[in-house]
Amino acid sequence: MGSRISRRKFLQASAAGAAGITILKDSASARTYKANNKLGIAIVGCAGRGEWFVATLPKIENVVAMCDVDERKCQGSYRRQPDTPKFRDFRKMLDKFDKQIDAVFVATPDNTHAVISVAAMKRGKGVFCEKPLSRDVWESRVMRDTARKHKVATQMGNQGTATPGFRRAMELIQGGAIGQVRQVYVYKDGAGQGNRPLPKGKMDIPKTLDWDLWLGPAADRDFHTRWMRWHGWRDFGTCKLGNWASHSANLAFKSLKIDSLWYADPKGKPIITIEAKVPEICRTSFPKWEVITYKIPARGDLPALTLVWGTGPKAPGFRDKVEAAIGRGLDWGDKGRKKWDDHAGAAIIGGKGKVDTNGHNTTFSLVPADDFKDVQTARPEKLPKSRGHEREFFEAVRGGKPAWSNFDYAACLNEFLQLGNVATMFQGPLEFDPLACAITNNKLANAALRREYRKGWSL
Repeated sequence: MGSRISRRKFLQASAAGAAGITILKDSASARTYKANNKLGIAIVGCAGRGEWFVATLPKIENVVAMCDVDERKCQGSYRRQPDTPKFRDFRKMLDKFDKQIDAVFVATPDNTHAVISVAAMKRGKGVFCEKPLSRDVWESRVMRDTARKHKVATQMGNQGTATPGFRRAMELIQGGAIGQVRQVYVYKDGAGQGNRPLPKGKMDIPKTLDWDLWLGPAADRDFHTRWMRWHGWRDFGTCKLGNWASHSANLAFKSLKIDSLWYADPKGKPIITIEAKVPEICRTSFPKWEVITYKIPARGDLPALTLVWGTGPKAPGFRDKVEAAIGRGLDWGDKGRKKWDDHAGAAIIGGKGKVDTNGHNTTFSLVPADDFKDVQTARPEKLPKSRGHEREFFEAVRGGKPAWSNFDYAACLNEFLQLGNVATMFQGPLEFDPLACAITNNKLANAALRREYRKGWSL
């Protein structure tokens, strides 16, 4: 116990001295033991997005373990860290390196974000989970509740949150620069592939792949390479709402305090209404276009608002509405520079002006420009500057202030977005109670907030 207390005091003092931050004295992640002042980091998912973490994190902290179910795809990452222990099964890694690991980075397909993150948090580890936080609504709720129960530091990987542009835009919105906001548009140029035929036949499983672990909690099936194009399958991915709205809807969600509905007074009975328009219902994949309308009730002195998410150039009239709102054409490879400059983004519409922001919410412009020509948009003036999204998380692991996209916030954002994916499978409006985590007017839709885990997997 003495060594653990020393570890905690050292980490707290180090963080406070470096950044002048408030200490979370009961942070479980700050109580683990290590012999030096670097955190012990484990990375689960070392290919794809994980390659960036493998290249970056060793420059900041100490990577003590790596894990991936596909040895072929992560060969490059493994070569970068030849002496770091490697695992296929994250559970075995957590068992063997429990004392060395302070925090876990999760960069696997969406399907296994929750099971890995929850397992780590139950061991008192801080968790940085790439966006989207989880595959479905219920998993996000469990992740938030687990983080709270075990008092661990957390962060979702929507890195735009840490940028100066994001924080300056948030200042201006909350400061009333564009007036009261009652309308938001969030968009992506691409969409799903519509109803796709399910893979047929059985292929040989590569020796370098653990297919059972790749499937995780999803239903068992024969191996086929088409399943591994996972973004477009509901069993494994979350399509554009998970991949892009986690970034593009973030500024509006945070600035307009939509997450406060998850912590509202039950007497107010806050209900969010969601309705989707799609060309066809897709049960196993995602539609070729979608327009999803969220009706959000008032929050304190903030008025009720409508947030509309749209994807794909064929979504009827959606692009025209966004362009009319911001007073310019969207470059989807066919306007402006024809460089897809506006492949994703958001338009936040206030009574006195508008915020026109890019896909990651890292840069923005104020509309009409002449009305805001004397307003600087490069850096925050009152909100704290960030040393970086990952460093912000590390400070929280050391016992400092919670990271800006910690699970208390990020789980609400992800629930909100994944409700849209549920709505695309049902006709008519759905009413969601964020306090109860339940759709109150459609039993089938409510059941779709979570999926059945296959035998051997649980949260």
